[in-house]
Amino acid sequence: MKFRFLFSCVGTMALSFLTLTCAFAQEYPSKPIQFVVMYPPGGASDVVARVLGQKLGDAWKQSVLTENRPGANGIIAMQHVAKSPADGHTLLMGNVGPNAINASIYKMPLDPVKEFAPVVLTNLVPLMLVVNASAGLSSVEELIAKAKANPSKLSYGTGGTGTAGHFAMELFMMNAGIKMERISYKGDGLALNDMIGGHIQAMFTTGASSLQHVHAGRLKVLAVGTKTRLLNLPNVPTVDELGQPGFEAVSWGGVLVPANTPKSVIAKLNAEINRILKTPEVREQLAKTGSEVAGGTAEEFGKYIAFETEKWSKVAQIANIKGE
Repeated sequence: MKFRFLFSCVGTMALSFLTLTCAFAQEYPSKPIQFVVMYPPGGASDVVARVLGQKLGDAWKQSVLTENRPGANGIIAMQHVAKSPADGHTLLMGNVGPNAINASIYKMPLDPVKEFAPVVLTNLVPLMLVVNASAGLSSVEELIAKAKANPSKLSYGTGGTGTAGHFAMELFMMNAGIKMERISYKGDGLALNDMIGGHIQAMFTTGASSLQHVHAGRLKVLAVGTKTRLLNLPNVPTVDELGQPGFEAVSWGGVLVPANTPKSVIAKLNAEINRILKTPEVREQLAKTGSEVAGGTAEEFGKYIAFETEKWSKVAQIANIKGE
C-alpha cells in the first residue's frame, strides 16, 4: 500500500508539472517582449531582430520592443539578457563574435554557452575576400604569391578584434602559410574606405558592406567563404575550391534566451520564428542585409554554436590572438 501511495503521489506530481508547463506555454507571451541587439541600429543583427520582432508581435498580438545595447563586444547586452527572468520575455539577437569567438580571446564575465539557451539560427551572412580593384590582384593565388614574396609587408583590415572577418582572415592565412599585418577599424565601412584608398590590401567582409563598391569597380571579390558558390556571384570560386578544403567562414545570427527558460516556451518561439523565416516577405527583407535565411531546431542551433566555438578557439590558440 505504501508503494502504491508513493507511486500515486509521484504520478500526480508529474501530471501537475506537465499541466503547468503546457499552461505556461499557452499563456506565453503574457507581457511585452524585449528583443536585445548587441550592436547599434542599422546593421544586419538590428534589421533581423526588428523584422522578427514585428512579425512576432503581429502573430501574438503582443508588443515586441527592440532595444540596442552596444558595447564591450556584445558583453553589455549579453549580461542584461542573462540576468533577465527566464520566462521568454527577453530575447537576445546572438552573433558569431560574441557567442562563439569572444570566450577564446577575452576574459568573460559570463559563460556565453551555459548562461543562454539556443532558440533558433535565423540567418547566415556570407563572407567574401575582397581587394582593391586597382591593386593588380586578379586571383587568390596571386594574393598568396605576393604575400609570400613580401613577408608581413601586406596588410589586411578588420571591423574589429574578434569579428567574423578577423577570424576568417586568420584561418585563411594559416591554411595558405602566409602572414599579413592586421589593421583594426571600428567597423567594416572604415576598413573598406581605406582599402579603396590603397592603404590596406585585403579583407574578409560581407556583401552588404562591399558589393556596392564591387559593382562600382572599386573592389574585386577573389573568393567567398561559404561551402558553395553564391547565387549572386556564380563566377566567384569558394576558398575551399582554391586549395583550402573544408574552409568555411560566415557570420551568423540567432535567437537565444536566458538559461532555464521553459522548453515549452523555447519550442513555441522556435516554431513561430521558423514559420516567419519561411515567408517570402521576410526572405526578401533579410536578403537586403546580405543574409541567407537559416532556421531549424533549437538543438541544431546549440550544436552549431558548439561547433563554431571549437573551430574558432583553435584558430585563436594557433594564431595567438588576444583581445584588445
